[in-house]
Amino acid sequence: MTVIGRALARLRGRSLRARMVLVHSLTLAAVCTAMAVATVLVQRYYLIRDLDQRVTDAAEHSQGGREHAPPGASLGFLKERGQHTGTLAALLDGAEITTAEVVTDGGPRALTAAQCAALDGIPADGRLRTRTIPGLGAYRLTAVSEGGTAMLAGLPVGGVRQMIDSLVVIEACIAGVGLVLAGSVSAVAVRRQLRPLQRVAATAVEVSHAPLDRGEVSGLTRVPAPDTDPGTEVGQVGVALNRLIDHVEWSLSERQRAEEHMRRFLADASHELRTPLASIAGYAELMLMGVDTRKIEPELAWRRVSDQSARMTGLVEDLLLLARLEEGRPLEAAEVNLATLVGDAVWDARAAGSDHHWQLVLCLDTPATVTGDPSRLHQVVANLLANARVHTPAGTRITVTVAAAGGHCVIRVHDDGPGIPADLLPAVFDRFTRGDASRSRAPGTAGGAGLGLAITAAIAQAHGGRVEVDSAPGDTRFTVTLPLAGTAAPMQAATTARN
Repeated sequence: MTVIGRALARLRGRSLRARMVLVHSLTLAAVCTAMAVATVLVQRYYLIRDLDQRVTDAAEHSQGGREHAPPGASLGFLKERGQHTGTLAALLDGAEITTAEVVTDGGPRALTAAQCAALDGIPADGRLRTRTIPGLGAYRLTAVSEGGTAMLAGLPVGGVRQMIDSLVVIEACIAGVGLVLAGSVSAVAVRRQLRPLQRVAATAVEVSHAPLDRGEVSGLTRVPAPDTDPGTEVGQVGVALNRLIDHVEWSLSERQRAEEHMRRFLADASHELRTPLASIAGYAELMLMGVDTRKIEPELAWRRVSDQSARMTGLVEDLLLLARLEEGRPLEAAEVNLATLVGDAVWDARAAGSDHHWQLVLCLDTPATVTGDPSRLHQVVANLLANARVHTPAGTRITVTVAAAGGHCVIRVHDDGPGIPADLLPAVFDRFTRGDASRSRAPGTAGGAGLGLAITAAIAQAHGGRVEVDSAPGDTRFTVTLPLAGTAAPMQAATTARN
């Protein structure tokens, strides 16, 4: 584990592919090592057990051979055919060796005194022991006693050890070749498996080089479809990266749109304020210069200054109202009967536009009661009625319908005027949008700043409702939908009015 830890530490700054190949190789090496060690241990166990069995059999055979051997040939059985080279036998007198021989290629040979001394002290208890005999090596020995005579027999361990050593060498060679082949296969497999991740990384790098701080933000590179399979880890990364790119592109587009809207708003507001300011400055300069009263009367000049001041004041107040609604400032919350409120607004509009045909229709399955700010809701209806009156010619029929059903109250203002041009319709609720060039205006009627419908949409949204418009020549319909009292969520000001 320490070796693996050091190897991983060295590759900490390397590529993912190198680390994966190393991990696979180390894993295979660990598995091969564990299998080799287990094989050697198991093989050694079985070989030692087989050797012990042969030693035990040799001891029992030596006892039988001694009983049937002629006098003076106590170890004569070692001369029998079938005795393995290295087989050792000895007679014991207590714990001392009296006679000891070993089978060699030339036949049995007596052990030297030093070799016999290595065998002293082995009791005849039948247990197996390992002793190293000078000149002969390690032996597996056991001593048995029968009929008052003890016999010792043993076989060399060198053969077993040589076999185990050969097994270790063979397994090491096989493991080495296997590791080389497995490492090569792993490198190829890892490289193929990481190709999709490399393509995902290449996509991320390409997007990071895009000029996101300027210019049009669209058409950013996406991860290819084959690399976005949610069933794989790389595919999940590809899907997440595509979603991130979509979000970044949308956010930057929204920011660019907001900046463009802000620039347009500042330009429109400056233009709208510049006109009354220029008029006020001009009349003030004329009065300061002491102009000939035959050319302009002072009262007329003061009246014009007052009118332009009032126009500028109204524009500023409308802008402040929109700002308050967007900031989320709370509105007054009271129960308002929209049928009564709309009826009063229609009577006011009829008095201001007697050359139009006005009609009020009530379709109430339930009381048209909503929770909101009465003055702001009246402003919504008044703006829509004024819009229909100002931008339609005399004789236009304007029908105002109030309906309450299904948890909502709907106010619909319909007129059969010339309609709103199709190119203007998507921006009809934007600030400073005016239809003077396309919708007929009543003669002598002053034009507004184009904030009425924007205020209407913002107020409706602040009350949890919405305003929609459908228009065609002879059929223009503004629809305000508000939740009835007791069915709406707590009222809050609009945070994102239509801009």
